[in-house]
Amino acid sequence: MSVVGIDLGFLNCYIAVARSGGIETIANEYSDRCTPACISLGSRTRAIGNAAKSQIVTNVRNTIHGFKKLHGRSFDDPIVQTERIRLPYELQKMPNGSTGVKVRYLEEERPFAIEQVTGMLLAKLKETSENALKKPVADCVISIPSFFTDAERRSVMAAAQVAGLNCLRLMNETTAVALAYGIYKQDLPSLDEKPRNVVFIDMGHSAYQVSVCAFNKGKLKVLATTFDPYLGGRNFDEALVDYFCDEFKTKYKINVKENSRALLRLYQECEKLKKLMSANASDLPLNIECFMNDLDVSSKMNRAQFEQLCASLLARVEPPLKSVMDQANLQREDINSIEIVGGATRIPAVKEQVTRFFLKDISTTLNADEAVARGCALQCAILSPAFKVREFSITDLVPYSVTLRWKTSFEEGTGECEVFSKNHPAPFSKVITFHKKEPFELEAFYTNLHEVPYPDPRIGNFTIQNVFPQSDGDSSKVKVKVRINIHGIFSVASASVIEKQNLEGDHNDAAMETEAPKSEGKEDVDKMQVDQEEGGHQKCHAEHTPEEEIDHTGAKAKAPPSDKQDRINQT
Repeated sequence: MSVVGIDLGFLNCYIAVARSGGIETIANEYSDRCTPACISLGSRTRAIGNAAKSQIVTNVRNTIHGFKKLHGRSFDDPIVQTERIRLPYELQKMPNGSTGVKVRYLEEERPFAIEQVTGMLLAKLKETSENALKKPVADCVISIPSFFTDAERRSVMAAAQVAGLNCLRLMNETTAVALAYGIYKQDLPSLDEKPRNVVFIDMGHSAYQVSVCAFNKGKLKVLATTFDPYLGGRNFDEALVDYFCDEFKTKYKINVKENSRALLRLYQECEKLKKLMSANASDLPLNIECFMNDLDVSSKMNRAQFEQLCASLLARVEPPLKSVMDQANLQREDINSIEIVGGATRIPAVKEQVTRFFLKDISTTLNADEAVARGCALQCAILSPAFKVREFSITDLVPYSVTLRWKTSFEEGTGECEVFSKNHPAPFSKVITFHKKEPFELEAFYTNLHEVPYPDPRIGNFTIQNVFPQSDGDSSKVKVKVRINIHGIFSVASASVIEKQNLEGDHNDAAMETEAPKSEGKEDVDKMQVDQEEGGHQKCHAEHTPEEEIDHTGAKAKAPPSDKQDRINQT
């Protein structure tokens, strides 16, 4: 059995595998550990990864890159429309309203869903890992940003299915980094001692994430997580590109933004310049030959100018740090160390902002590029029965609070109950008790839309069927089990009716299982399937999901052990 961890990045992807007693990051056919998240489609061929990246400038309209943010979003989504302006290829509205990519492939115009595009990339990463391991690969753990919503997570799961991969877990990137950090630490405090608190900061090409984790021996608990989904390395590149576009307009009388090929070349040069400025404080030249209209262009920039240019971006580094400390109820002195990963954390000014906030030195012990993939591979090894791994429990969290709403044709009208609060531990199941005489519908949605970087708060609708009044005309007691599963996806796992039976004069409640809830709408069907698969993994890996019981009034009730056992058997 293979154990593979995939860091699915906005710009680059990394693959880590478990072999010969350790975790290794593997190289592709170009002997490069990093595979660009790039797909180039031609009249007869398709290139993915390094080969596709070299065609970004030559095959502008048919080379797809920067598509990670389009997962699970409708074409009319404001974020999709913002991204659309930045992308040199064409986006198209798919029949179901989602975002697709329109390219010319095999001599005809073809639309591809984002899941198909990511599926192609994952299939390539699968092939790379099979070549390295010399055996078939199916099971894997894929990383996603911690701020991904339900729809985005389901979209990545669908892409994994397209690639023929069995995703054992969608893992939040900062949680994967925390696992890669903690599992090898021998000096962690024992379970009865005060935990060690570590802050993990990940600024990649397109997003910025911060999380605080508490470590004890063999245990990791994520306390809080914050993010800025619109701040990353590419924003710094854009600041440079805008500066040079303005300069070239006055100096050479050319409008770079009108020519997509020239603009892409400028982006590539600015990215190189940004990396050089991280290492050098002196003036650095920018020279591009035959840039536009057969003109050679040149300019220069130094680190001080660059930091001045990006002052507004650098000011956005601190608020998530402050917010994560507030959410975790921690002070600066409670933090043991600060670990940074992700390419953009190499910018000296970003490091400076973090140091200034925490008033202590940053630790760079983790590999900034590969830590996420290594953490995913470790999680895959823990979930796989083929590998023996040191005992290590991981408790993640729910990034946004989730509320259930239900309607009835008479009596109370509508009722709602917040089932999962923000930063609630995950995976987690809750059993909610309703008193009903007829089938009813549950609507799940995100409680605070302003916290969620997604325009639609709805998660899905679930219909609970086969609910009838009791023989004496009273309402039936319906127990509905809702779950945030190992992938961070919400679902209604099961529903059962408690039927009153009169046995020899005693009144006992005997549980009678009814048909599982019927889901309406395609997305909910997908969600149910995902959840059943996850339940299967949990059985085969003896993974335990904590559970809690809530009455529909919102009061929590501890179930007696025997009753709890009944419910577990029923699901």
